[in-house]
Amino acid sequence: MAKLHVLVAKEELDRERLAGKVVVVIDVLFATSTIVTALAHGAVEVHAAPDGDAARAEAARRPAGSFVLAGERDAQTLPGFAHPTPLALLEAGVKGRSVVYATTNGTVALAKARGAARVYAGALLNGEALAERLASTSRGETVLLACAGSAGAFNLEDFYGAGYLVSLLAGRFPGAHELSDAALAARLLHDRSDGLELLSRSRVGRMMRDRAASGEVLFAAQKSRYDVVPELTGTCLTAAPPLPGPAARGGGGPGTPQTSARRKTP
Repeated sequence: MAKLHVLVAKEELDRERLAGKVVVVIDVLFATSTIVTALAHGAVEVHAAPDGDAARAEAARRPAGSFVLAGERDAQTLPGFAHPTPLALLEAGVKGRSVVYATTNGTVALAKARGAARVYAGALLNGEALAERLASTSRGETVLLACAGSAGAFNLEDFYGAGYLVSLLAGRFPGAHELSDAALAARLLHDRSDGLELLSRSRVGRMMRDRAASGEVLFAAQKSRYDVVPELTGTCLTAAPPLPGPAARGGGGPGTPQTSARRKTP
């Protein structure tokens, strides 16, 4: 039976032996939600840079017009970068282009996870597809759901997102995973909460409301809108290939082989 554990902040990855484990990085507001959305709408790849300087250096190596440069530091959009939230990035035009992306927490968490056997980006937006991939490709490895958090601190929305995945895995694949106490706690939070209300009341959700950008929170609160599962190879995330046989669901969405836009309530 595979073990399923939740890490409440990205810094916990530093204490984990990642070899042979599967890591899902979760940054609901907004890094992994943005990565899922970009790939679902035809981005070729998302290069996850740890900071703005690394993103600029990567952008300098790429042909002009072949990429979108997006990112933030401490919740402020970096100068010369596109805004890094999902809807704002779509307005920049990602189809057929790469996204060079740097955030304070999410892309740093992805960098910390690179030593794992497989690394995925998870969000509410792709929960069902991600749960199916984790179950279908499992070889008994421990699965770590790594909440990005914020500078070492707990983020409510990331823990809720982890709980959504735990709930999906435990409900659809009973007996397949041994839940840690943290995984059980995340599931209980998810199962007893309203997603949109919780995201809106979180620190980042309140900040977005104050910036008149609650629409981004509403978008990120949608559950399983997309079938795309971003998988990390080196520093780049691309859409994982479709699962074979009955596990493959739908598809045919814009730009990726395993993407469909399915409208669901939070």
